[in-house]
Amino acid sequence: MVDFKGSHHPKDVILYAVFFYVRYAVSYRDLEEIMAERGVAVDHATLNRWVVNYSPLIACEAHRRKSPTSSSWRMDETYIQVKGKWCYFYRAVDKFGKTLDFMLSEHRDEAAASNFFAHAIKNSGWPEKVVIDKSGANLAGLQNMNWLLLRQGWFWLIEILQVKYLNNIIEQDHRFIKKLTRPMKGFKSFKCASATLDGIEVAHMIRKRQFPSNGQSAFQQFAALAA
Repeated sequence: MVDFKGSHHPKDVILYAVFFYVRYAVSYRDLEEIMAERGVAVDHATLNRWVVNYSPLIACEAHRRKSPTSSSWRMDETYIQVKGKWCYFYRAVDKFGKTLDFMLSEHRDEAAASNFFAHAIKNSGWPEKVVIDKSGANLAGLQNMNWLLLRQGWFWLIEILQVKYLNNIIEQDHRFIKKLTRPMKGFKSFKCASATLDGIEVAHMIRKRQFPSNGQSAFQQFAALAA
């Protein structure tokens, strides 16, 4: 459950603004006008604060409530501009394209890859197979996970495949993320970028029908994650 105490605006108004921003390619000033047309006076700085504060909390609930995913993974990273510099957005989907996990990092190295895989395993369980590109850092990160399995006395290891064409599914999946982040023209802080990407990924998971809909609209499903 997401705590909305302390806000002067109703929860539904906050959630509508956050959902609209992470689902559609709009600026905060555009969203300020959209909210005003609906009778809600809220400035763009407040809208930004709502996205930064609430998107990560809703993403945590999304990880907890998402439908079961396959143990065959596809992992890759894409580029996100933060304060004029490129950061690395690690992402993983299963073989059917369902979102497993995501993480923004300032670095693209073994430590970042290991961090991502540990986070993904915590949220989605241990995979049987992971397809990656030719990145040595990603390979080392997965080998670190296998080392953990060996230390814990497991008799099986994660199968690692470095086959580019098998990773097409996640490279295609990056397009939705880039479509929404491109009009934003970069982020002013790492915290803002990470939080916004959390929200965008949740909206994308809803599009992929990764939550029981019970006939609800996309916004209603988003709001239900905060209930």
